Amino acid sequence: MSKVWLQQSYPAGIPHEIDADKYASINELFNKYSKEYADRTAYINMGKRISFAEVHQQANDFAAYLQQHLGLKKGDKVAIMMPNLLQYPIALFGALRAGMTVVNVNPLYTARELEHQLKDSGAKAIVIVANFAHTLEQVIANTPVEHVVVTQLGDRLGGLKGMLVNAVVKHVKKMVPAFKLPNAIVFNKALKIGAANTFEPVAVAGEDLAFLQYTGGTTGPSKGAMLSHRNMVANLEQAKAFIKPTLDGSPELIVTALPLYHIFALTANCLTYYTLGASNLLITNPRDMPNFVKELGQYPFTALTGVNTLFQGLLNTPGFSDLDLSKLKLTLGGGTAVQKPVAEHWKQVTGCTMLEGYGLTECSPVVSMTPFNQAEFSGTIGIPMPSTDVQIRDDEGNELAIGERGELWVKGPQVMQGYYNREDATAETIKDGWLATGDVAIMDEKGYFTIVDRKKDMILVSGFNVYPFEIEEVIATHPSVLEAAAVGIKDDKTGEAVKAFVAFKPGQSASVEDLIEHCRENLTNYKVPKDIAILDELPKTNVGKILRKDLREVEPA
Repeated sequence: MSKVWLQQSYPAGIPHEIDADKYASINELFNKYSKEYADRTAYINMGKRISFAEVHQQANDFAAYLQQHLGLKKGDKVAIMMPNLLQYPIALFGALRAGMTVVNVNPLYTARELEHQLKDSGAKAIVIVANFAHTLEQVIANTPVEHVVVTQLGDRLGGLKGMLVNAVVKHVKKMVPAFKLPNAIVFNKALKIGAANTFEPVAVAGEDLAFLQYTGGTTGPSKGAMLSHRNMVANLEQAKAFIKPTLDGSPELIVTALPLYHIFALTANCLTYYTLGASNLLITNPRDMPNFVKELGQYPFTALTGVNTLFQGLLNTPGFSDLDLSKLKLTLGGGTAVQKPVAEHWKQVTGCTMLEGYGLTECSPVVSMTPFNQAEFSGTIGIPMPSTDVQIRDDEGNELAIGERGELWVKGPQVMQGYYNREDATAETIKDGWLATGDVAIMDEKGYFTIVDRKKDMILVSGFNVYPFEIEEVIATHPSVLEAAAVGIKDDKTGEAVKAFVAFKPGQSASVEDLIEHCRENLTNYKVPKDIAILDELPKTNVGKILRKDLREVEPA
């Protein structure tokens, strides 16, 4: 069963192996492509453009500021806490250029969450948008942060509050709340100071730490995945190998609506497309769908990455189907499974087949992807990246046969070094170079993998395994349903039973009885939800993943 996909399913033109050491670091790669594509537009945001040459120069200026003015050294941690703005890639590449480790932070974090991440990572500096600085002010005294660089969202961003969760909105009295932070400096001033100094190039090796990328903390406190420069370079080479056959030499523009502080958009959009000389259209507030669609109408985009909820949102926003989508040739779904009804609707509206990728923070993140030559949505996560081995194993760690369900294990140059300061968690997750993902999957005879669900999300009904995604996909085929989620609830007779949560499309509805009957028509009896709750909106992470753990806490009506 070893790498069945190479013999059965690998398209011509995609190498079986990549050179993980082609570039010594992200910095070497950044230098090469900044010069090669100097005059091209690298990033676009709120009507403003920045070229590859400008990104390179300003990143050097920021690196000089960190080095010469703040006195930070190679290996120091620099946190970045902002949505998708032009300042993000400048701060990102600047910190990496200076040999420092980037700690990406969700700008919607509560004070408690922010304090944990800053303390756990040991960040000495933070670049933060002023709108969220009041959160930092509450905890900075309890963290190792010594230097704060503050930047602005800009006057052109509308609907900021729509991007904020309620817990944050109630603290926001103005667009930029008043705050008091020691040693704070404005981003533009930091760049000017850096430009007046001399950037001293730093020798960075493949094993040096590029990112501390924190997991969602689904099992205990959030953990920092240690991603080295070699991990990231390898994953960039792997991703490029898979998508290069879709490129025809014409200008490429990828829509970056998922947040850059998340590993999916960081690797797939910000970094991979930079090496292709492409433009990234940075969407600061994708939850404002009407304005998002208006923004899309201004640019001939060729690629778009997203999650199921983002695609569903676009398809249900007036005006999207009227856009000129003739240039779109790559749509990549990830983060969570794309539902078949959404993928089919997407193909109908855009003419572009939805491809699915699979990854996780611990793998930088890409593990597998549907090949570009797939004519129709497959519902699988495709086949492994070059230089990647994947196995399905049982609870004892034994490899299972084709078609058997088990935990998906991954081995390859993109697998993290481990969890920062968590040798115990690292030992539980990585064994003999193999990373146990915690995802339940099966492999078919052609080497295609299908994710069934997270092990911990599996529902056990009278001894039968029930996987939430199957329930959710069936409910999503109901014409009135916008999105659905399923969880396990305690049941006196069966141990656990299925409970579903549903949100309807605008202006549509259905009765609980109608939805349950729809499930009965498509599911074996033990899989049919015992109860279905109707919600206005399902809780999600900022990346768009539905939070099943939050739904388990919803009180019965």
